[in-house]
Parts: sequence; structure tokens; C-alpha cells
Amino acid sequence: MLIDLHTHSNVSDGTDLPGDLVRRAHSRGLDVVALTDHDTFDGWAAARDAAAECGIELVPGVEVSTQHRGYGVHLLAYHVNPDYRPLARELARIRIDRRDRLQRISTRLTQAGMPVELSEILALAKGASTVGRPHVADVMVSKGYVKNRDEAFAEWLSYGCLGYVDKYAPDLIDTIGKVHAADGVAVLAHPWGRGSRGLFDRTTLELLAEAGLDGIEVDHQDHSTVEREELRALASDLGLVATGASDYHGRGKNDHELGVNTTAPEEWERLQERVNARGRAERDAGIT
Repeated sequence: MLIDLHTHSNVSDGTDLPGDLVRRAHSRGLDVVALTDHDTFDGWAAARDAAAECGIELVPGVEVSTQHRGYGVHLLAYHVNPDYRPLARELARIRIDRRDRLQRISTRLTQAGMPVELSEILALAKGASTVGRPHVADVMVSKGYVKNRDEAFAEWLSYGCLGYVDKYAPDLIDTIGKVHAADGVAVLAHPWGRGSRGLFDRTTLELLAEAGLDGIEVDHQDHSTVEREELRALASDLGLVATGASDYHGRGKNDHELGVNTTAPEEWERLQERVNARGRAERDAGIT
């Protein structure tokens, strides 16, 4: 059984239509795929239709932009109720600030001699519900300023670079609570990727587990073999589910093909047990 629990469509910063992504996952032999676009549920309906057509199990998800101790952190939320207003309002606020952030980034790049207009970014995003730095990078590539998204981020758009601008992000622990209140489960995305190992040491992971974190994404392209084994041991010690996924973005990210990393069936069963228990607990408590 092949299970990929982290993918992105063109509803956020991927390049495949949601339905095409699901069909591609099926063609690559996946049995289960999660659609986890950034800060939006908007791809779910099309993905569900495609999943029903081709016979693959779809996990509706979202990758929420949060922060912990001033650092940006991505939280994967699965099977949340999209009608739970506190979470939906938070995601809407994030998306609005993302759009405002684009104007500030484009101004900085223009002042640096690389003219980029907000209208160009939005046009290239082609109606994506969630727009962000990857779309800025795509405009930079199209205008010949950089060769690819990786170069755009490495030289201009990452933290500490001239084109980097902070964005609004809710507190990580508060967001875990909202995910649970929305009947969902919460998994920390690529916790040791992109220089974040120091942020998520054992003490911090213990704190998050006590706050209700359900799992951590262990098998990810940003983690070395040694890091994966260390994270797997930590997950076991703390009672957290250890997931694996591709973080697929289509043409938007190299070396992240569907199924390149997967979640072990036994870990998938543990996550499903938490989903079922969470929904029952919230219903029994009368939370809506």
C-alpha cells in the first residue's frame, strides 16, 4: 500500500490541476494521496471527483502557515471540517496577508533593479487561491532574472535576502487546537528541513506532543537518512505518528516526485485511528 500525505496543486504553489494531480498519483501506483495546498481547501472538490473516477483514496488536507517562537512553521492538517469558522477565518486572514506581502516583495525587487509588478505575479498565478513567493519566483524566471525557483529563493526570496518580507502567521500551538476543534489531526511538516533542526529539539517536540500534536513528517526530501532515523526514534518515544510524503509541486519543485517518500501502512492506520477518535471526541463534546 503506497501512501503520500503531502502534495500541492495549482490552487496554491503547485503546477497541476487538483484533478490531474490525483490522476497522476493513481497512475504512479499510489493507493492514498493527500491534497495539502497552502492555507486553502479550494482544491478538494475537484480532487474528490477525480479520486472517485480513478479509485484512489483522497485525504483532504491543508498545509497551514504558522509560527513558533518567531519562526515560520508549516502544519499539515488532515480531515478538518472546512465549515469550522475559527480555522476558516484564520486561513482567510493568512491568504489576505500573503497577497499584501506580494506588493511589498515586488517593490523591493523593483528597487533592486528587477522590475516585478503585482499584476504580473497574479496573472502568472492564474487564479490560485493562495499566492506566495513561488509565484514571484516564477515571474523572475519568466523575465530572465534567475534560472529557476531554487535560485530565486536562494538569492532573493528566502529569510535574510533582500526580497524577503515577513507575513502574518498564527501561533503553532493555537493552530493545533483549532485543527482538533475542526475534527482534524495535525502533523508537523518537514520539521528538520531548511535549517529548522535547532527549533524542533526534543524538548520542543515534547511540548508540542503535550499540546496535542498528532505526528511529524519524518520521510521527506529535506531530511537526510540519519535525520530520518533520529526523527523516527523521537516520534516513537513521544507517541507521535511518523509520516512520509513527497511534498509534490509538479514542475514547481525538483526531486519531489509523487511517491518519492511514503507513509508506512501501520503509521497510516495509527493516524486514521486518531482521525476517528478526534471526530468522536469533538462530537461527544458538542463542539461545532
